[in-house]
Amino acid sequence: MPSTQKIAIVGAGLGGAAAATLLQQAGFDVDIYEQAPEFSRLGAGIHMGPNIMKIFRRMGIEKQLDLMGSHPDFWFSRDGQTGDYLSRIPLKDYGASYITVHRGDLHALQMSTIKPGTVHFNKRLETLEETDTQVRLTFADGEVTYADIVIGADGINSRIREELLGAEKPLYSGWVAHRALIRGDQLAKYDLKFEDCIKWWTEDRHMMVYYTTGKRDEYYYVTGVPHPEWDFQGAFVDSSREEMFEAFQGYHPTVQALIESTQSVTKWPLRNRNPLPLWSRGRLVLLGDACHPMKPHMAQGAGMAIEDAAMLTRCLQEVGLSDYRTAFELYEANRKERASRVQAVSNANTWLRTQEDPAWVYGYDLYAQPLKSGVAA
Repeated sequence: MPSTQKIAIVGAGLGGAAAATLLQQAGFDVDIYEQAPEFSRLGAGIHMGPNIMKIFRRMGIEKQLDLMGSHPDFWFSRDGQTGDYLSRIPLKDYGASYITVHRGDLHALQMSTIKPGTVHFNKRLETLEETDTQVRLTFADGEVTYADIVIGADGINSRIREELLGAEKPLYSGWVAHRALIRGDQLAKYDLKFEDCIKWWTEDRHMMVYYTTGKRDEYYYVTGVPHPEWDFQGAFVDSSREEMFEAFQGYHPTVQALIESTQSVTKWPLRNRNPLPLWSRGRLVLLGDACHPMKPHMAQGAGMAIEDAAMLTRCLQEVGLSDYRTAFELYEANRKERASRVQAVSNANTWLRTQEDPAWVYGYDLYAQPLKSGVAA
């Protein structure tokens, strides 16, 4: 396996961290450059389906995550006002667990699998210069480094995507997401049923709720609510219980109890992009939200980034880093159809609202798929 060739990953989120671990396990020399000064336990939950747990099995963290997270048996969808069940989707029998967990806890676990010295913080990428033999990366602090290829795992505002396709702001979807964590003991005062994984729906809005720990001591909700124009700067702003009560007026008493139990809540604009015309060029390649951002309504956005990382690693192993062009063609040919389908379904916000078979998502085993050859359509 390669020993002197270098891979640079820009962005150390869930997708970038997975790429680093998998590439290092495959024998590649990797460095990650992250613009944040450090990571903290941000207040957000996340779903990891069996399709992703199979990749975590390869990374050696499946058992730890199994112990850390909550294990819902079903995804319930209920009418937001009447409480009537719209669907009851089993989440077992797909070859691995379905986990809901705190995003920060998952990220910390992933970061623990990366070799010490790999991650470099406070590295805001300023310029890229590609030559015949390498890429020159210059950061805001003046550091310059070189790599054979650069993986853009730097999110919806990706600097690598901008290098490939030019500057273009992501599209505001017209929706916002409210996010809040609730202590489990806050719910004990209500004589109500708080299910492990449930989505409350009405025609134009919803609230997704689930536990983020195996101890069931932390309950999390994320919403999708129409908001005509995002008129704030930054990634999010503070919201309030009053705003939540207004947004979910007339909703079921269980939802009202959740809002009443909320101590702090934030509001985030939901942004996305149209499908990109290319995923790579030269020595640069994209994954995750840098490549196919989507609304969070399918709980697969981070999962798609992790699947991207695993497939890109497979393709680089298949042909070697020296033949990176072929590896990138293989990667796009083997990822574009699935990622684009998930992106479309997630943006449509129809996933599991009614009784359907989710096997095409959860039953997928990336390592069992034969590699398609040729250039992606």
